[in-house]
Amino acid sequence: MRVLLVEDDELIAQGVLAGLRAHGMTVDQVATAAHAEAALATLACDAVVLDLGLPDEDGLALLRRLRARGCATPVLILSARDAVPDKVAGLQCGADDYLLKPFDLSELVARLHALARRAAGRCVDVIERGALRVTPSLGEVTMHGRVVPLPRRELALLSALLNAQGRILSAEQLKGLLYDFSDEIESNAVSVHIHHLRRKLDAGLIETVRGLGYRIALDSP
Repeated sequence: MRVLLVEDDELIAQGVLAGLRAHGMTVDQVATAAHAEAALATLACDAVVLDLGLPDEDGLALLRRLRARGCATPVLILSARDAVPDKVAGLQCGADDYLLKPFDLSELVARLHALARRAAGRCVDVIERGALRVTPSLGEVTMHGRVVPLPRRELALLSALLNAQGRILSAEQLKGLLYDFSDEIESNAVSVHIHHLRRKLDAGLIETVRGLGYRIALDSP
């Protein structure tokens, strides 16, 4: 899962970055509404964690503008504004969830996974495809009942392809979900991850669609 964190408090931002990355997420952080808007113009992400008290603009104004432009990326507001009218305003502006500061990291992680699950049209935290069973929030993968440990990026790539439900994802789209702004990316990075997944799970699980990208094979085991 790739997350954009919009938070200007450096101490909070570093804690959230470290915590979400420890849970296998790819996270970018910006400190202003302007930088968030620029990032979302080019960034393929699964969720936005949005603080409201930004230095250049109130987060609600940014959220209204994003929704008016048709941005459907799930947004979780992370704020110290605890009054009921503030929560109602956030949800009415288009937020999908609202979490108060201070917060427990495990709750933030669970809520982000829930947002991604709903966005993918799933009601449970398990993805099954034949003999393959993936629980993204726990980072657990089994094949024919056998646990298959996967590093963070391979798990994220597999989850992205499964959530796409047979749609083709290009190598650039997959890179966008696996790497943050600071990562140095090899040109063949995605194909290497695909190779490893095929070797560990099943050679026929992921189909290469020449010139377009990758998808879970329609007749995968």
